[in-house]
Amino acid sequence: MKKNFISNSSESIRMFKNPLLEGLSKVPYFIPLIVFVPVIGYFCWESAAMNGPVLFTGYLLLGLFVWTLTEYIMHRFVFHFYPKSEWGKRIHFIFHGVHHDYPNDAKRLVMPPSASIPLALAFYLLFKCTLAPALLDGFFAGFIVGYVFYDMTHYMLHHAQFKNAFWKKLKQQHMLHHYDDSTKKYGVTSGIWDKVFGTR
Repeated sequence: MKKNFISNSSESIRMFKNPLLEGLSKVPYFIPLIVFVPVIGYFCWESAAMNGPVLFTGYLLLGLFVWTLTEYIMHRFVFHFYPKSEWGKRIHFIFHGVHHDYPNDAKRLVMPPSASIPLALAFYLLFKCTLAPALLDGFFAGFIVGYVFYDMTHYMLHHAQFKNAFWKKLKQQHMLHHYDDSTKKYGVTSGIWDKVFGTR
């Protein structure tokens, strides 16, 4: 499915008449680091104290792995779900459509805390209901490490010039998602799930 409109300018269009809502929709790239690095540190500390370094590392890596699948699923099935109703189209545009129409808008490349904090809390409560207590802290820390890495990677893919082959390939894949076919290449930090699910 080809995109009909893509702005190549770095302009930031107005999405809300309300200045507070408009302000909450824009965020500098470093805000997720300020918000979530202390959260990661806390849960790493708790898990390491409870489980020791070996189990903690295993739980952290498991959470990171689960994040990669979550990233793919959310990007493919949530961010690229196209509702038919007018209000549904508006919600889609606010969550992800604006990014595809204005991919160079630096203020809308990472998720604002007004969305990321409630989502992180929802995932934490889900994991708390489904995981063993000893597993929870390290797993959640790894999951949030994955999210922060995703946000930082996404920003860099749009604004950094890479010399390293790995990063150049990752950028190429993401630009193809934006400028060639938005129904392919949903992985931002990794192409592994695109290979598994045939969306490469």
